[in-house]
Amino acid sequence: MREIGTVISSDSGPNSTEFWFVLNDNKGVPIRKGQFVQLNTQDGILVARVEDIIKTNRYYQRAESVSEFERSGRSLVEQFPVDRWEYLIAQAYPLCVFSNGIQKQVTFPPSPGNEVYPIEENLLYNILGLDVNSGVNLGKIEFHNIDAKLNITKLFQKHLAILAMSGAGKSYLASILIEELLNKERKQRPSIIVIDPHGEYAGFAQDEKYRTSTKIFNEKSISIATHNLSSSELADLIPEMSGVQERELFHIIKKLKEEKKVYSLEDVITEIENSSINSKTKAPMLSWIYGLNSTGLFGNKDSPSLNELAFPGNLTIFDLSDIVHLKKKQIIVAYFAKKLFEARRYKKIPPFVLFIEEAHQFAPEGEEYESALSRGVIEQIAREGRKFNACLTLITQRPVRLSTTALSQCNTHVIMRVTNPYDLDHIKKSSEGITGSILNSIPGLKVGEAYIVGEAVNYPVLVNVRERKSKASEKGMKLEDEILNFNNKRIDERDLETFM
Repeated sequence: MREIGTVISSDSGPNSTEFWFVLNDNKGVPIRKGQFVQLNTQDGILVARVEDIIKTNRYYQRAESVSEFERSGRSLVEQFPVDRWEYLIAQAYPLCVFSNGIQKQVTFPPSPGNEVYPIEENLLYNILGLDVNSGVNLGKIEFHNIDAKLNITKLFQKHLAILAMSGAGKSYLASILIEELLNKERKQRPSIIVIDPHGEYAGFAQDEKYRTSTKIFNEKSISIATHNLSSSELADLIPEMSGVQERELFHIIKKLKEEKKVYSLEDVITEIENSSINSKTKAPMLSWIYGLNSTGLFGNKDSPSLNELAFPGNLTIFDLSDIVHLKKKQIIVAYFAKKLFEARRYKKIPPFVLFIEEAHQFAPEGEEYESALSRGVIEQIAREGRKFNACLTLITQRPVRLSTTALSQCNTHVIMRVTNPYDLDHIKKSSEGITGSILNSIPGLKVGEAYIVGEAVNYPVLVNVRERKSKASEKGMKLEDEILNFNNKRIDERDLETFM
């Protein structure tokens, strides 16, 4: 390998947590911030990550001298060989020492004069803990021409969070993860379930390669079997209900189950109206259940059924893009997520990965807790799911608004561009292994660039996300195309007046 630099002395080092090296080739610039390098030391091969690069020149070190010289009408560049004194210094953080196939903690610094080299490809795979043979490929590691292949167990079993502002590529990245899972042999695939509030994943059902493995359920095809709900499950959908009202509901449901195999919310309402429940207790109960019934979600069967929901190796998408009310979306997520988790606990269904887009809407933090019907089950899966291979992938543009309990249980974070200072501060507190340098670079990430930190990699790594191979949803139309599409249609003024 070609030597790219030499370790130098400074006032504070080299030490076991930081060292500096001068680059040998100023013009070629063979190194970049974030790149991995290696050194031969007495303990073994030391692997480090470049945290910053400084360009300096002794002719320009004293501001007053430069100012005075330039004011005289002369130019430093013309008068002196300043280009010969320009050089680059890289700041590097030691990560580990690799010796006899074993990674060890860095306990002793490199020596001034140690030669610095680009890291070998096989060593980088080993150091980062990548899965060369069967990992999911997200793209290329920045500055290194190797695939970012992540082990499925490390990535999903202890849950994953994808954090980025709107338009940074969250859904695009999630689609690539789904592609990678569906591209595996059927016997090696988990069940994949996607909560899709904006219809961004419908392209899988239109793609020739994936359509046979994909099922989509929308507002018209989603239903909840009322007779499958226990009184406590029904009460969970009405957080305002008191203990007294829940006891009365228990007796109502028990009576209906004894009399009928199948019954509806209308039957529940009729039974409450005909009961001897105190009027002050009865009136709000009826109001709340009327509200649930008005959603149109409750019927005589579950759709999708458990087999449709978690069919081995298939993708099931809940397309909620036509549903306006958030509470209705939360009811769907609460019911089917609980159904999935309970079935997986008893191994009635295969291991699954549940992708939840706009996760802050379904598991919010803080004051919105009471109104978030789906928060409880999401937090439960986050806490307990790893024991049963019930895996969560939470996708959000507002990390600060996402349940701290849920986010803290996601042991791998994929972080794309984020600019909101509150979200950045939240990421700093919740993402293990993230350094100040990485945090400062997050607002400047381009679309398609992502930092991976946590369980799936041994050290934080910057990845250029690969191109998506599956068909994108037609609902993600560009503004210019949507304007043309709308203007090419004939608008019926009577229809517009009726809408208004």
